[in-house]
Amino acid sequence: MRGCSSQLATRRVAVLLGLTAILALPAAGGAAAPSDAAAELRQQDTSLAAKEQAATQELYSLEARLAAARSHLEALTARREAAEARLTRLRIELDVAWQSAYIAEEHLGARIRQLYQQGQLDPVAILLGAETLDEAIGGLDGLRSIASGDRDLLRKVRQARAELTDAKTRVLARVAALREAESAAEATAAALAAARAERTTYLAQLARQRGFNARRLERVRSTARAAGEHTEALEVSRDEAAAPVSAPAPAYTGGEQTLTVTSTGYALRGRTASGLPTGWGIVAVDPSVIPLGTRMTIPGYGEGVAADTGGAVRGATIDLWFPIVAQALAWGRRTVTITLHG
Repeated sequence: MRGCSSQLATRRVAVLLGLTAILALPAAGGAAAPSDAAAELRQQDTSLAAKEQAATQELYSLEARLAAARSHLEALTARREAAEARLTRLRIELDVAWQSAYIAEEHLGARIRQLYQQGQLDPVAILLGAETLDEAIGGLDGLRSIASGDRDLLRKVRQARAELTDAKTRVLARVAALREAESAAEATAAALAAARAERTTYLAQLARQRGFNARRLERVRSTARAAGEHTEALEVSRDEAAAPVSAPAPAYTGGEQTLTVTSTGYALRGRTASGLPTGWGIVAVDPSVIPLGTRMTIPGYGEGVAADTGGAVRGATIDLWFPIVAQALAWGRRTVTITLHG
């Protein structure tokens, strides 16, 4: 009976070891998939970062061109309004000139009719009717003076009217040209504003895509960590009969103390377990090993504080926050000896 029991026990151990080996194979084989996915996501993030930088530079250029276009449009509008005001004044002055010319012509006609009625239009009649030479010369001078004055007034009024008409024609052409230039400047400003809106939308899409990739990368890294921990757990359970169980990491009791831990970089944003927002120096810890609020110095990273926890952070393990994914990936997973300060 004892021999049968011994054989049965041996067979059970063999079956368990076989099952353990079978379970270990998918975990080991699956580790390559998260690694490839992480590499692909990092490559996508690098490409998105380059596109984001180019789009940002283009947006800055569009902003400068749009500001210049709007300034030019404002200047054209001011010049067009000034030209239209000048045109309004010319129209008023031209109406006055037309009215003045009409009045001057009426006065000249009335003067001629008056001279005819008084019989003083003929110079011979003036000479024959004068009693003295001085009276004759005075009459002739008065006749010439009246006629010359009326003619000069009419000539000046007509000349002013012609000049105002020419000025009105020139100002009309200037107003039309300014309106055309203003329409072109408005079209340019509208096109630049549309391009700026399109670039802004494109940048927002890139930012969302980068955030989505960062979350995917974090999930891949978490999966890889979980797969690694699962593999380690299987190996420990398989070899626990031959190897002694390692003691858990000693809990921090205060004062200055060094502790060798496994550190991993991450770049997710949000709130920590302590309520603080994520930021540089925020460290995720296992509170049973390192209490929350403990200050520490991490070689290669700097000063930090235990302010967050995580489902994968167990034992002598810490997660370090980085502002961008590239820095977190560059840190990767490494073993460091940190100094706890309390």
